[in-house]
Amino acid sequence: MGIFSPKLGIDLGTANTLVFVPGKGIVLNEPSVVAVSEQDNRILAVGTDAKTMIGRTPENIIAYRPMKDGVIADYRVTEAMLRYYINKALGKFNLFKPEVMVSVPAGVTSTERRAVIEAAIKAGAKNAYVVKEPILAAIGAGISIQEPMGNMIVDIGGGTTDVAVISLGGIVASTSVKCAGNRIDSAITDYIKKTFNLAIGDKMAEDIKINIGSALIVEEELAMNIRGRDFLTGLPRSVEVKTNEIVKAISRELREMVKAIKDVLQETPPELAADIIDQGIIMTGGSSQLRNLPELVFRRTGVKATLADEALFCVAKGTGIALEHLDTYKRTIIAKR
Repeated sequence: MGIFSPKLGIDLGTANTLVFVPGKGIVLNEPSVVAVSEQDNRILAVGTDAKTMIGRTPENIIAYRPMKDGVIADYRVTEAMLRYYINKALGKFNLFKPEVMVSVPAGVTSTERRAVIEAAIKAGAKNAYVVKEPILAAIGAGISIQEPMGNMIVDIGGGTTDVAVISLGGIVASTSVKCAGNRIDSAITDYIKKTFNLAIGDKMAEDIKINIGSALIVEEELAMNIRGRDFLTGLPRSVEVKTNEIVKAISRELREMVKAIKDVLQETPPELAADIIDQGIIMTGGSSQLRNLPELVFRRTGVKATLADEALFCVAKGTGIALEHLDTYKRTIIAKR
């Protein structure tokens, strides 16, 4: 490993991709979206530039999300996306190929894992390592994962909810369900469609979730004016929506997430279960920032749940820390070739 090899950690998510450079922190946080022209299959834009095009493109431009449910759905587009992020993070004067670490969901198959490594190498990495997301989330949340101590991590992103119990640097029990932020957004979209006969875009659904959403019924509701297209007249229209309506709208998705947590708790060996009661559940990932979600988890499981600091960045920070201490984390890292 040359002294000149820059190091990059990439949290390749369904909704967002974050790039972490040791010593610098998070240098990039952009949507995992690529805009492709239909005729010649050329890549026109990546990240933020491409996201602004979603739902606003002429027919001949397609805005792709190459990561579906946390895994690579479109290999070529993912490689292009990785290349763009690697180049953007390093700047154009960099002559040395970087060492790259990429996060993968706990449930990935070895084929999917190889696809990530190959995409990274093709995109210009000198070496590529992949590590399972819950491990990285735990490291990034500041948990000392090498201890003989049970810790439970619940990482809720855009595409997947990963639940894992970690002890001695390894995953003891885990599950990954394809129910996370994106599914909450679609539940909101469906609700608005059914209740108000109004069509709203993905962006609007996400705004509703962030601005007024909650996991539990609240005393003092927040309200929001939402705009969309009326299904009957086809004309634009706006309606007011309140928090508790959204709570009901997304309850099924929340139940599925809580069930994943319960399933893992039920598989956890008793000694570690005792640790988890002491330590509590650590929640990471962008979607764990939904109002009152830790409280909902506590009410349903009886185990205290806390939101990690900078929940959205835990996995990315974890990649950075693991890169700096490759030897310490050797056992949990799936190697490069």
